This record gives sequence, C-alpha cells and structure tokens, in this order.
Amino acid sequence: MLPLPLALLLALGAATIALAEPLRFVDCGSIDGSIQEVNVSPCPTQPCLLHKGTSYSINVTFASKIESQGSKARVYGEMLHVDIPFPIPEPDGCKSGIQCPIQKGHSYSYLNKLPVKSEYPSIKLIVKWELVDDQDQMLFCWKIPVQITS
Repeated sequence: MLPLPLALLLALGAATIALAEPLRFVDCGSIDGSIQEVNVSPCPTQPCLLHKGTSYSINVTFASKIESQGSKARVYGEMLHVDIPFPIPEPDGCKSGIQCPIQKGHSYSYLNKLPVKSEYPSIKLIVKWELVDDQDQMLFCWKIPVQITS
C-alpha cells in the first residue's frame, strides 16, 4: 500500500497525462500535409463536451508536403453529412502559430481557439477543421465528435 501523499501525487500525475493525451481523429483529406497530432483543450474524453460560453484551445502538429505563402482555416459543424460553417476568431494560419511562408518538409504547430457561443443548440455533431494552402489545397483536414452542452 502506498503512503497517502505518494498515492495522491501518482493520481494527480495520471490525471494530468490524461488531459494532455492527443485526440483520436479522422483525417478527412489532408493532401499537402500530414497530421501528426491533434489536441483540443480541455477535452479529457471523447466525444469532447463543449460547454456553451467557453473557448477551447486547438493545437495541430502537421508536416507540410508543399511550399505555400499562406494558409487559411475553415471550420464546420457537420450534421447529417451537411457542413455548416463555424466562425473562428482568426482564420489566417500565418497568425495562428505557423511561420509563413510554409516550407516543404517542415513541421508546424497550428494554434487556434474554438469559441462555443451561448446561443448554439445543445446537440451532438462532428467538428471538421480544414487548413488550406495558397492554392486552396488541404494542408490538413480532421474530424472529431463533439457534444455541445450547457
């Protein structure tokens, strides 16, 4: 049996590791890049519970297969196979952690926020996040299941 302080420390360490674990995602058409990891924080379990009035941190690590002067994000809520545009505060990838111009063979950490507005309905859906290059080709595209809740 472990002493109580050590047991608490181990439990806390395990909880911290669980929060930082990369998400399981579906690649939905990354052509000009390859996704290495997707993190949504906080989202300790899937489907991610997205609370209304909260903003979530998005971090995508990807490698570029091409050169591009810029990049632009497009985010959708997918319901019944229909993509509904989901506005984000900063669609410009070059203002979201990516040093532009994007270089072939380099890895990048794309950082953004996903605000969940209070007026959104409480529903289950798929979040689809795309980042396109300056030729409108997919640097990455990923999907995760979420549930918007009060």
